[in-house]
Amino acid sequence: MVRIGDLALDKSIVASLGKNPVNSAAKARELGADILELRLDLLDSDAHQALLDVKKTGLPIIITNRMREEGGAWAGSEYERIRTLVSLLPLADAVDIELCAGKRDYVVEKAKSAGKTVIISTHDFQKTPETAVMAGMLKESFKAGADIAKLAVMPNSLEDVLRLLEITLYAKGAVCTIAMGEIGRHSRIVAPVYGSVMTYGYVENTIAPGQLRVDELRAILKLL
Repeated sequence: MVRIGDLALDKSIVASLGKNPVNSAAKARELGADILELRLDLLDSDAHQALLDVKKTGLPIIITNRMREEGGAWAGSEYERIRTLVSLLPLADAVDIELCAGKRDYVVEKAKSAGKTVIISTHDFQKTPETAVMAGMLKESFKAGADIAKLAVMPNSLEDVLRLLEITLYAKGAVCTIAMGEIGRHSRIVAPVYGSVMTYGYVENTIAPGQLRVDELRAILKLL
């Protein structure tokens, strides 16, 4: 079982935090979040102080500094993006780094040496790749050192969602899979049933297409 901090992952709900992270973190806890994801690329305040304040909730924290090519909003250089991410590792429980990132191996090495959980992620906002391609992405993520391989795709049909769920069911390792947008909205609830160890929700404003609010996820997963 993969752990983030003291939490053993099993259908865990991650609340994504961007602007106003301190207030959002407190509300996320009230809504039933298990984990907080601090999106450094979305902050309008000092990242170090924001992380210190968010830690007061007592929930495990994933730090993510998403590149624009993968749906993020980081406006600085790639050097600064990675430097910021690595500098905050001591205060976090886990780090999310893109499979395609040029300095991916450096981040993985630093995180592993610090005893942090590593999430290696891939996002496709245009389509759902072929089944073999998606399976290859997950396999490559594990080979690169992922404790959790994350794959988010954009389905153009319900068949696309089914293919992602099949990949999830037969994955050889801990995965987090998401079909984005309206067509894939239900995957955020169903994928955990098929083996996705985490699902992401919003607190005040959606950060990714098709997200449900944390308390909605909690209520529906409880019913399932």
